[in-house]
Amino acid sequence: MIPYFQAVTLKATDATSLFKIESIQSLWSGYGEIVRYGLEGGLFKSVVIKHVRLPDQNHHPRGWNTDLSHQRKIKSYHVEMAWYQQWSSMCSASCRVPLCLAIESRQDEMFMLLEDLDASGFPIRKSQVSMIEIKACLSWLANFHATFMGKQPDKLWEVGTYWHLETRPDELQALQDMPLKKHAQAIDQRLRLSPFQTFVHGDAKLANFCFSKGGKQVAAVDFQYVGGGCGMKDIAYFIGSCLNEDQCQQQETKLLDYYFQQLKIALLNREPHFPVDALELDWRALYPVAWTDFHRFIKGWSPGHWKINSYSERLAREVIAQLDNTK
Repeated sequence: MIPYFQAVTLKATDATSLFKIESIQSLWSGYGEIVRYGLEGGLFKSVVIKHVRLPDQNHHPRGWNTDLSHQRKIKSYHVEMAWYQQWSSMCSASCRVPLCLAIESRQDEMFMLLEDLDASGFPIRKSQVSMIEIKACLSWLANFHATFMGKQPDKLWEVGTYWHLETRPDELQALQDMPLKKHAQAIDQRLRLSPFQTFVHGDAKLANFCFSKGGKQVAAVDFQYVGGGCGMKDIAYFIGSCLNEDQCQQQETKLLDYYFQQLKIALLNREPHFPVDALELDWRALYPVAWTDFHRFIKGWSPGHWKINSYSERLAREVIAQLDNTK
């Protein structure tokens, strides 16, 4: 860590010194790293630092190495900084996010000093989850969507998610599924025209949730693609990140029922006369549309990806048929 960022860390935490504990992960395509530091003295025993360093050359894991992808990543880090500076403090314990202690930007480096969620009671990461843990994540998403319902995503992505159609022309061009390609704009429009717009996390996969030891509480991280949108984008993406195609088929109704139950409670607590039944009617119908929107991206980005399965193909065919019938 350069001396300037070290000084920022010590000042923000009232610590007397710091030491590196571990590198948590490298950022996508070599854009820096996330590191845990220990502190001596001061307010915290440890912190997590997201340190973005813009590379001279890009080496994307799947070969998408274009100026457009570089600019998209740059914007995503600016969005994440804006999220922590302007919006994250609105999140309550029901949609827990890390406390932001400091943010700095110098030349081609960006620096986010964050609370260490491991030390705050969320030390567990999961690759497989129980129904209790799935429900904890759905509850987090419901409360997050309720918190930002109707808000304008100032300084965030106008339309959140990393797969949003306007930001992914290369993947659309590569898409070989012609019916899906033909209907891509209409699918995007269906989601954008929902009268119930909120903020979406934008990358709400299982790996971005941090669990308490009992699995009943979660916090979320990684807000590079937070922005406006229909909440079903997060729900479809989350469910697809932790269940296989048979489980998706079997659990879909049960999981949506639970999410909407939690969403209604959260919305009515904030606004007693909110039209929760109208929202559920609208968003339930958009769940397969949101699923198909991501399916469009993944088929263009990585045609052999494991997420391209019979469940996704069936939903996509049904959505396309519905769009054809409404012309």
